Amino acid sequence: MKHAILLSASDLACFLMLIAVWACTPSKSEIVNLDSGNIDDILSNSDVALVNFYADWCRFSQMLHPIFTEASNIIKEEYPDKNNVIFARVDCDQYSDIAQRYRIGKYPTLKLFRNGMMMKREYRGQRSVSAIVDFIRQQKSDPVRDVNDLEEIKTVDRSKRNIIGFFESKDSDNYRTFQKVANILHDDCVFMAAVGDISKPERFSGDNVIYRPLGDNAPDMVYLGSLTNFDLTYAWTQDKCVPLVREITFENGEELTEEGLPFLILFHMKHDTESLEKFQQEVARQLIGEKGTINFLHADCDNFRHPLLHIQKTPADCPVIAIDSFKHMYVFPGFNDLSTPGKLKQFVQDLHSGKLHREFHHGPDPTDVAPGQEARDLASIPPESSFQKLAPSEYRLLNGY
Repeated sequence: MKHAILLSASDLACFLMLIAVWACTPSKSEIVNLDSGNIDDILSNSDVALVNFYADWCRFSQMLHPIFTEASNIIKEEYPDKNNVIFARVDCDQYSDIAQRYRIGKYPTLKLFRNGMMMKREYRGQRSVSAIVDFIRQQKSDPVRDVNDLEEIKTVDRSKRNIIGFFESKDSDNYRTFQKVANILHDDCVFMAAVGDISKPERFSGDNVIYRPLGDNAPDMVYLGSLTNFDLTYAWTQDKCVPLVREITFENGEELTEEGLPFLILFHMKHDTESLEKFQQEVARQLIGEKGTINFLHADCDNFRHPLLHIQKTPADCPVIAIDSFKHMYVFPGFNDLSTPGKLKQFVQDLHSGKLHREFHHGPDPTDVAPGQEARDLASIPPESSFQKLAPSEYRLLNGY
């Protein structure tokens, strides 16, 4: 037997209001599941992507899922454009190739991508909804500082690397490329832009970008490529913002180890700029082709006494050059050998070929051993890696909850 439901006028009004509220309420966001087939396309078409690399068996991954989803819901309301910000996840057990590609060694790991490029710094904040939401809001803030008077450019902080653009309009492909590059490299350089009438004196040949390097007397460098070509603009800017030889500190050590590349390190005293300049010159001369396969670093001998002790050195022995492969540390024969053409390059090639590791286990190759020297060399095997200890502990995420 069917029953009719009779509603009063006031009840009907309330019912219709509830329907209206329900219809206007944003739907719950869907976390995008990334796999080997869609990951490149989805990430490259997203301005900002926060990716959760997880494993189902991991208790901390399970705890993060609802937090990650709720943060995604809030961000979706604030940035409704589906290509503006996405929250995505990768099942690292099912797609181990992706985990290996991005050097995922712990679960869960949250990594930030911009236009398909993985940022150096992963998310290390609290695993809470508010913290993750605030992190994304910070990522969406404009990294380019407006120049209101060209006099401001004369007084920029020369202790930092500055990229300065001069544009006719923000509504242009040139400016959009500049802003896109700034989004990726804003942690490494200060980005500034003069737009419109203010920029006219610097735009006598059209929109342009300059690099103002460190040091009061260092001359500006002008970008001569196409500003509409993102790849060229990014490559030029990265070369200026990210030095070939970087300093390793206890603050950035974890971040550098997570890049997964072996270290070629110059240990030098802080005041010893001469040895650093010589090391930088030889790295640029001999090893520029190795960029992307090894990290070139310099470290303060006083701050890194412990790694020096691992290779039986003290600050009194500095400058010292060594490779840390994250398995073992290998010492370059002597700092003065930098002057020998190709010596540093051969040292790195011996790492890649496995010679350094092979000689660690089996002693020097027969062709490299002088008569009567093999026993002495076998007794001097390289110690275990020291810098791998700067990598995050597998228990680090406990503090995130």
